[in-house]
Amino acid sequence: MAQTFPEYRGKLEYVCQICGNRYPSDELLYTCPNCKGVFLLEDINFNQLRETKGAYWQKIFDSRASTKTYSLRGIFRYYELIAPILEDEDIVHLGEGHTPIVFASPAFQKQIGQKFAFKNEGQNPSASFKDRGMACAFSYLKHLVKTKGYKNILAICASTGDTSASAAMYGAYVGDPIKSVVLLPHGKVTPEQLAQPLGSGAIVLELPGVFDDCMKVVEYLADNYNVALLNSKNSWRILGQESYSFEIAQWFDWDMGGKVLFIPIGNAGNIAAIISGFLKLYELNIIDSLPKIIGVQSSHADPVYRFYSKDKKSRKYSPVPVKPSVAQAAMIGNPVSFPRVKELVEKFESMGGPGSFNVVQVEEQEIIEGMLIANKKGHIACTQGGECLAGLLRAKELGYIEKHEIAILNATAHSLKFLKFQQMYFEDRFDREYEITPKEELKNFPTLLINKEKKEFLTESEFYKNAANNIVNMLKLKKKD
Repeated sequence: MAQTFPEYRGKLEYVCQICGNRYPSDELLYTCPNCKGVFLLEDINFNQLRETKGAYWQKIFDSRASTKTYSLRGIFRYYELIAPILEDEDIVHLGEGHTPIVFASPAFQKQIGQKFAFKNEGQNPSASFKDRGMACAFSYLKHLVKTKGYKNILAICASTGDTSASAAMYGAYVGDPIKSVVLLPHGKVTPEQLAQPLGSGAIVLELPGVFDDCMKVVEYLADNYNVALLNSKNSWRILGQESYSFEIAQWFDWDMGGKVLFIPIGNAGNIAAIISGFLKLYELNIIDSLPKIIGVQSSHADPVYRFYSKDKKSRKYSPVPVKPSVAQAAMIGNPVSFPRVKELVEKFESMGGPGSFNVVQVEEQEIIEGMLIANKKGHIACTQGGECLAGLLRAKELGYIEKHEIAILNATAHSLKFLKFQQMYFEDRFDREYEITPKEELKNFPTLLINKEKKEFLTESEFYKNAANNIVNMLKLKKKD
């Protein structure tokens, strides 16, 4: 059903999360010129949206859910809440958003002791949640090209895999005058994730070290040269990723009572976006209660967990050195978006009350086995999805989730991106730093029914019968009566 592009236009400003300074949104800024703090984008016309009743906003967004209007599909069906300075022709939509919430089977829920589901972000076009933010960021870049007359934009990002795949794909689609460059930590990206930006034609550069090292390089470039930084330091990406919250609320018919979201923290951009998204819905009376939000971090990179594990008076944030993690996006010892999280959590807790936000820490063994167990139960969870399942189990131990509540786990990417770690587990090939000891009952290998040498001595009929008989003996099949 075709729909008219919205008439509402906001007025967006960058708001520094450290010093509070504000700047107009007609230039691409990443950090505050005054204090180098990170931004959130704020619509100073937001009060105009409050004039429309929450129930009416629900109807508007529900009516757009099935639209065929290109510029109102995916994340932009929530146009007024995301980037309402863009025009129809600015929008880039490659099929992002609309990812399903898939409930665990009754047997799996009984095993875990909780009603829960995965939101399968791996069903975005580049197979991760990053596409939500890139759709918004590249739409804004198109807007800048049109309004500023830019002839050349070099779009660059640091990545552990998913960001580079998404940035390269959207950059390839938009094309001139935008060109994509990605910087990866050498040897720290799975072959599947490395193949994606290469296939999209991006310039792919590698650096010895970890993600934090790559991030420092691209930050230096963004501070000193005319480049478009596409990491979550870019607050336009945060706006696009807020759509995750909007979709969950819409999926549950705008009733967030008794819902608990588990979010892997990584660079903290996604959890900041999700908190911000729910706050917008709550402030517009689109939802009448906030869900609980529980962040999850690996013990191999856990600065946000360490901060929130202390009582409020003794909290002090400090970056931490990282160790290898199967949840590669977790290997970040100094999350860029922590200042956003800190500011947003204070607001979230003031509205949602005690216990509305928590962070749990999980071990690498629990993360990889969370992924393997989930996929053995019919899901398509990545290691970050496994991290969330481990987080659910830890939250149950700590009393952060009640028996009647529904948990929604964020499977941030497609499990096929992480086949390397699955195989390393099956073959017991993890380096000691991972602190993972595979369990035999979770391993799986193919079985050769007949070897090549034996096949050469069998007729065609004998070959098929031998193979079938081997299956019968292996699986103890019974003949039909």
